[in-house]
Amino acid sequence: MTELTPTREQKIAAWEAAAAQMRQRLAEPGVIALQELRSKTPQEFFDGIGAGELPAPPINALIGFVPLEWSQGRFIFQGTPDMRHYNPLGTVHGGYAATLLDSAMGCAVHTMLEPGLGYTTTDLRISYIRALTRDTGPIRAEGTIVHVGRSTALAEGRLYDVDGKLYATGSTTCLILGR
Repeated sequence: MTELTPTREQKIAAWEAAAAQMRQRLAEPGVIALQELRSKTPQEFFDGIGAGELPAPPINALIGFVPLEWSQGRFIFQGTPDMRHYNPLGTVHGGYAATLLDSAMGCAVHTMLEPGLGYTTTDLRISYIRALTRDTGPIRAEGTIVHVGRSTALAEGRLYDVDGKLYATGSTTCLILGR
């Protein structure tokens, strides 16, 4: 039996359905109480957000992207660039891609931390490969861990569309807080 390869439109529909399902589950944007955050493992924290039991990060609503998948050392966000994200030159502002990649890489770092520890980005490098436009369709930012040490962690990221076309890559160094 021959398997049919999904069309671009079918892949876009599947990606959009996955994001819509997550949006339905997410709670209103807000900030979790620091004491509650410190009591949760990273998996409990992200599972709580994904189940709508904890507030969704406000940045997700502002920029228009959702957490989609997470596991230890890996995190994926999905967004769809539109006119809100455009610069005056007629393409999506580079800060949109940088924000998605920073979020995915930072959250990948977070998945590796012990309860009670935090992190902050100390270095962010983005390499833009091609321009995003509203015609690009949904994109995913995938962050993965490169190294986690006692005081710093390194992660890398990729920003790609439903066809696997790469739009940007990134790398980050995060300072681990609370040790």
